[in-house]
Amino acid sequence: MSESALTPEPSELGQLRRERLLSARLYVCTDLQRFILRPDAGPVDELDLEALRQFYVDAFTGGVDIIQVRDKNVSVQTEIAALTLLKQVADEYGGLSAANDRADLALITGVDVFHVGQEDLSTDQARAILGDDVVIGRSCHTFEQVRTAVEDIGIDYYCTGPVWETPTKPGRAAVGTELPARASVLETAKPFFAIGGINAENMHEVTEAGAERVVVVRAVTEAADTVAAAQALREQLPS
Repeated sequence: MSESALTPEPSELGQLRRERLLSARLYVCTDLQRFILRPDAGPVDELDLEALRQFYVDAFTGGVDIIQVRDKNVSVQTEIAALTLLKQVADEYGGLSAANDRADLALITGVDVFHVGQEDLSTDQARAILGDDVVIGRSCHTFEQVRTAVEDIGIDYYCTGPVWETPTKPGRAAVGTELPARASVLETAKPFFAIGGINAENMHEVTEAGAERVVVVRAVTEAADTVAAAQALREQLPS
């Protein structure tokens, strides 16, 4: 039985977002720490908005389809500023903008995608706040959670991982390539992304397991050349 009782009825905007989701292959999550100019300036961090915008532009230019801002260590106003800028750049480059965990910030900034974990808002709660036009995704760490996400008509996509242990999720055990492999053979049109420690060197292990979409963090955010890093990843994924 699905967690969500009502099928989303998106407008033209919601349909466009879901069309872009279906064609998406490369999803990047970024924190904001390297863009903070004065961390001790007060309750609201001063962001280098020019550098942040350039990162967004370079990522989309290199082939990234979705960018998510995820940083638990900044103020609400700082995250709003980063998400507002992301939405502007994503619209300009035909990408998707994403918020993590905070439905209120997703609503305020008008981003395209809202992503939640297993212990965050339920699908119905998220839809009650955001409506039917926002794309909603959920993290899955077990096959049971995958099946629940597939059956939940209010969820648009899900992530499987972490494939490998990663410092962005300290203490969370790796699930290996078995989980994305099992997800890839399910009879469903709902897209999923493999996540966790993926980079250009080990990408082939994930795609060989059956994943056609990936989420990365450090492989792009810590790269000296954002465009080249994104291109190197995107080239290994199907069109």
